[in-house]
Amino acid sequence: MDMIKNKGHIIKEVVKGSIAEELEIEAGDILLAINSHVINDVFDYRYYIKDEYIEVLIRKADNEEWLLEIEKDYDEELGIEFENSLMSEYRSCSNKCIFCFIDQMPPGMRETLYFKDDDSRLSFLQGNYITLTNMGDVDISRIIEMNLAPINISVHTTNPQLRCKMTNNRFAGDKLRYLKQLYDNHIEMNGQIVLCKGVNDGLELEKTIEDLSKLMPFMRSVSVVPAGITKYRDGLYPLELFDGDESGKIIDIIESRQKEFYERYNLHFIHASDEWYINAGRDFPNAETYDGYIQIENGVGMMRLLIDETEEKLRELSEKNSYKCSGKKIGKKIDEIDNMNNISAIKRTVTIATGVLAYDTIRMLASKVMEVYKNVTVNVLKIYNRFFGETITVTGLITGHDLVEQLKEYGRNNMFGDSILITSCMLRTGEQVFLDDLTVDEAERKLNANITVVGSSGGDFVESIINAEYRIDNNF
Repeated sequence: MDMIKNKGHIIKEVVKGSIAEELEIEAGDILLAINSHVINDVFDYRYYIKDEYIEVLIRKADNEEWLLEIEKDYDEELGIEFENSLMSEYRSCSNKCIFCFIDQMPPGMRETLYFKDDDSRLSFLQGNYITLTNMGDVDISRIIEMNLAPINISVHTTNPQLRCKMTNNRFAGDKLRYLKQLYDNHIEMNGQIVLCKGVNDGLELEKTIEDLSKLMPFMRSVSVVPAGITKYRDGLYPLELFDGDESGKIIDIIESRQKEFYERYNLHFIHASDEWYINAGRDFPNAETYDGYIQIENGVGMMRLLIDETEEKLRELSEKNSYKCSGKKIGKKIDEIDNMNNISAIKRTVTIATGVLAYDTIRMLASKVMEVYKNVTVNVLKIYNRFFGETITVTGLITGHDLVEQLKEYGRNNMFGDSILITSCMLRTGEQVFLDDLTVDEAERKLNANITVVGSSGGDFVESIINAEYRIDNNF
């Protein structure tokens, strides 16, 4: 193998206590090959390290090359992190989908927000959905050979002509054949249907569900989500929102098939996102319907899980309080029990800022907390999305400036109390920054109030209300 042509991959960090550290691999070293195979990207890397004996070729800072023989457990990691998590360039989307949210973004935002990813590696690593349109036979063969699963696929419709129309890609219909190829090779998949009124709903939706059900059990789930429509749609395909009655009909189509699929495969398979139930004014299904919340990142079952976790947390805290009040012990002395379990001793006032879609559910859950904690007051405030337009109702797309300006309006007549609670989904992952680059610290200064960022679980929800020491990195 000609190593001169192999530039390799720069190692950014070596995990302490790892195999790599033991072998004196260092940040700045370059990975050239594993088992004589040039590593093109993260797929190659993860595939070739899965063995009990591997040979790793490293180039050190002084250009000396080390061939390291490593014996390890089959799935054991080397403890290496790279400058680029994919170890190659990201694949962008070449489609012009009629519902694309990025095409509905206003100008002037940070450049990364306009990048359309359509990378099968991100589907495998992070759960992103891909259209398959920028993939060829070699790419699919590689997924099959390396058993890279699950792969999450944006299907939208199984009508080839309609799929071409929806994606504005003349090859999109032909790429549907890859679904059968993945099925034949037992590659696990999850599907997504972005539903557009008057386009792929009605009979088209029923046909798509039927076609995709033939790929079970390897196609394990399919979510149906409504297209998001912002106010920035000039020159784009005319789309309309689904009203309450129309949302109910979508639910009926989906639920009519779930029982049948469950009886055949022990999977409900097809799932409506929470937005359909909220728009239709219907109760969310029970937890069992969501098949282990396999599509929760797509907004399927988020509200049901939050409700159940919140109620469970309140039961747990109530039971601990009743033990304390009755003088019983729970594996430790009474005076060692957390003061938080003394319900009557907790006195707090907090304000929860949430989006329109989740407002009624959050307000209902806040009432449940106040029923248990009589000296706790929770104000729930609805934040409208003026940045993207009020047709966008999810909490995760609320910008910092919308939050601040509307809380200022509320603040004229309402006290925020001890803290303003916001969900972590409003912020950039791992950072204290809103979608519009306003930081949490800046928002606090503008509001002259404390802001607490809250995790996504029901336990986080309860703890952030009743516990002044709550932090998002706490484990409850």
